[in-house]
Amino acid sequence: MAPRVLVSDELSETAVQIFRDRGVEVDFEPQLGKDKDRLLEVIGKYDGLAIRSATKVTEKIIEGATNLKVVGRAGIGVDNVDIPAASRRGIIVMNTPFGNSITTAEHAIALMFAVARQLPAADTSTQAGKWEKSKFMGVEITGKTLGVIGAGNIGSIVCARAIGLKMHVVAYDPFLSKERAEEMGVTKVELEELFARADFITLHVPMTDKTRGILNKEALAKTKPGVRIINCARGGLVDEAALAEAIKSGHVAGAAFDVFEVEPAKASPLFGLPNVVCTPHLGASTTEAQENVALQVAEQMADYLVNGAVSNAINMPSITAEEAPILKPFIRLADVLGAFVGQVTEEPIKEIEILYDGITANMNTRALTSAVLAGLIRPQVADVNMVSAPIMIKEKGIVLSEVKRDKTGVFDGYIKLTVTTESMTRSVAGTVFSDGKPRFIQIKGINLDADVGSHMIYITNTDVPGMIGFIGTTLGAAGVNIANFQLGRDKQGGDAIALLYVDGKVDDAVLAELTAHQAVRQAKPLTFNID
Repeated sequence: MAPRVLVSDELSETAVQIFRDRGVEVDFEPQLGKDKDRLLEVIGKYDGLAIRSATKVTEKIIEGATNLKVVGRAGIGVDNVDIPAASRRGIIVMNTPFGNSITTAEHAIALMFAVARQLPAADTSTQAGKWEKSKFMGVEITGKTLGVIGAGNIGSIVCARAIGLKMHVVAYDPFLSKERAEEMGVTKVELEELFARADFITLHVPMTDKTRGILNKEALAKTKPGVRIINCARGGLVDEAALAEAIKSGHVAGAAFDVFEVEPAKASPLFGLPNVVCTPHLGASTTEAQENVALQVAEQMADYLVNGAVSNAINMPSITAEEAPILKPFIRLADVLGAFVGQVTEEPIKEIEILYDGITANMNTRALTSAVLAGLIRPQVADVNMVSAPIMIKEKGIVLSEVKRDKTGVFDGYIKLTVTTESMTRSVAGTVFSDGKPRFIQIKGINLDADVGSHMIYITNTDVPGMIGFIGTTLGAAGVNIANFQLGRDKQGGDAIALLYVDGKVDDAVLAELTAHQAVRQAKPLTFNID
């Protein structure tokens, strides 16, 4: 029986025809995605679901999708898909991560011009029969400083366009190396310096716990008087109420927003303010971009449903069907090793080395490396996948190397990840036992044997008496239950580590209490997807 796909949002006829040409049955119902009850009623009949942003693939929809194998999002954002629920049901979620990049970058530049010259208000005034030439005094772009928060795929395009406009560009991005910044022609800075220098600030970061409210009341107070803010990335990166107050006070000269905290945006503190330009999430709305992502998602979904090939998957590595049974547990291990280092490393990474020892050296190390890099970046970039991660590492100028060697120790095979920053080198190694589960076997050169838990606390300290008691007492007093723990040290009185398995997330206040001990150097919460 031929696989069957439902297209529940607007896709071009060319994209729909791609499915048919590849032997996939298609039901094209572009309005169905807005009717969640009807979608729930019919979704059980389909192997694939092709969407844009209107369709909300909730946990309830996924529960009813008894035959669904793949969800394809024509675009980069997958906020409208419950990825954990899809993963638990074994449903692959694909996106098209690069189809909208130029279009979104161009929209940011267009909004910068619009807010610099008050174009929308001037247009409205003139078409109303007024001639208020003196009212709409603008500022030049040339010679001004643009602060770019997030210099990844879209942000780097904005940087290039701004340099072409003879602007000075300063960029903040934890993953941007000095070498890559020099190659791009931008100055790498910390956030506070960007705030102090920028005449315009544009945001190009994903929505994560670390980036939510990155421009809040306190941050806005540190910006240069007369700054103009552009946001074409994600609603919620900027505190809209705080920005509105800063505009009213005159500290911020204007703003241009394409995204909002609540969408569709029927109301916002920014609406109606002078020199505020608002558009209805048009970043990807060009004919070229919409066609590109539609064609890409159709090709990807057809390849998977017909041939089993996986590409641009958010929740699954790009591997062949033949490799899957052997590679899958090591893919999970690779992701865990990357996620560990990504969560405990706070400085920009300059170099990455991945060592494949024994049987792992003969596996599909490209997929394994992609899994390591995706895990490494995910704490900063939530929607990274195994396809986009290597490209992002390359764009940021991080040196990546692989080492393969024959078996050297007691394990049949293991993977060791080493990262180097400006001031330190950190390493972690792991393997897969016969139960198929990932295990840590070495951290910071200290040997240990530790399972991987969903919620863990990683503590580094000087080896002194009483540490186990202190940790247990502190966590117990805070109501944190320790399910298990593993300890290791390099020598008596030397470096020591502890991995604690806890039942849930731990408050920052508890971690601060742990790090207050004079022997503790770091206490970091860790989360891993080990389902």
